Amino acid sequence: MSVIPSAHVPESVTRAECVLFVEDSDDLRMMFGELVEFVLKRRCIGVGSYEELVALGDRALGCGVAILDINLGPSPWSGIDAYTWLREKGYTGRIVFLTGHADTHPLVVAAKRKGDAEIVSKPIDPDRLQAVVDG
Repeated sequence: MSVIPSAHVPESVTRAECVLFVEDSDDLRMMFGELVEFVLKRRCIGVGSYEELVALGDRALGCGVAILDINLGPSPWSGIDAYTWLREKGYTGRIVFLTGHADTHPLVVAAKRKGDAEIVSKPIDPDRLQAVVDG
C-alpha cells in the first residue's frame, strides 16, 4: 500500500482538515499531498487504488473531503467505485471527482449522476485546489 503519511501535520487535526486523495499516478499523488500539507496546512491521506482505499477503512471515512480520480488506471475499479464504497460505508464528507476526460466520457457521465459530488478538471491549479479543499 502506498499511503502518503502526514508527517508535517499533527494527527490531532479535525476531520474537516483531513483530505483523502485517491489517485493512481504516484507523482501526482505525492505532489498533491505535499501541496495540501505544506501550503494548505491540512493532513492528506493519499492512496493509489480502490483496494488501498478499502484497506484504509475508518481512516478514509474520517476525512472531511475526498478527492477521487475518476479513472484509476488499468484497474477494474474506478473513482465511481470509490465513491460508492465511501457512501455505502456511511461517509458524510464532501466528494470531488478529478478528471482529465471530456464531459462525454462514460465515467464523467456516471460521476455527474452522483448529484452530491463535484467534478473538477485536471490539471488543477493551486488556487482551485484550495477552493476544493476549503469547500
